[in-house]
Amino acid sequence: MDGIIFDVDGTLWDSTGVVAVAYNRVIEENTEFKLNVDSARLKTLFGKPMDEIFKELLPMLSHEEQVRLGSLCFEQEHLELEKVPGTCYPGLEETFRILAERYPLFIVSNCQCGYIELFLRKTGLGKYIKAHLCFGETRTSKGQTILRVMRENGLKEPVYVGDVQGDANACKEAQIPFVYAEYGFGSVKEEDIDYRISELKDLCELF
Repeated sequence: MDGIIFDVDGTLWDSTGVVAVAYNRVIEENTEFKLNVDSARLKTLFGKPMDEIFKELLPMLSHEEQVRLGSLCFEQEHLELEKVPGTCYPGLEETFRILAERYPLFIVSNCQCGYIELFLRKTGLGKYIKAHLCFGETRTSKGQTILRVMRENGLKEPVYVGDVQGDANACKEAQIPFVYAEYGFGSVKEEDIDYRISELKDLCELF
């Protein structure tokens, strides 16, 4: 193994409560719909590409309107997270510190541009991450984004740590092992799991 690539939401922190506030504000101020987005709903959507999230949240709107409102939601999301960051899962910094002494660490997420940077800035964890890449930059599948990180950083045998089936599918596409963070947002087919952790610090013993 020559590196560890991490998902963000449901794996490193939970920002769904704060993001729900942002989305509801944008929808209330820019539409006539009575739509209440909550943390539980977002946990079923996070991990999907950005356009899919708003296609599911706002199916009554045209694609153009989904994109427009999505952009407004992301702007408001960043404003809210600057004031009230997401909640990191226990042992995050200690785990990064220990693992970074052994392997280079990376982040790949299906999020919008600027989200990973915000996460790293608000948590102070940027010093542990060698590189990161997101859907907002690549506009490709997570598997292809993982492969790009591998190519750009000379990785041959990394693992990916995530929490939803989409993460496991991305690992299949990239042909790398999947580590299932079972404390996260989703469930994963047993046959798609190579390793599992019940908390972040398990990674220190696993690798």
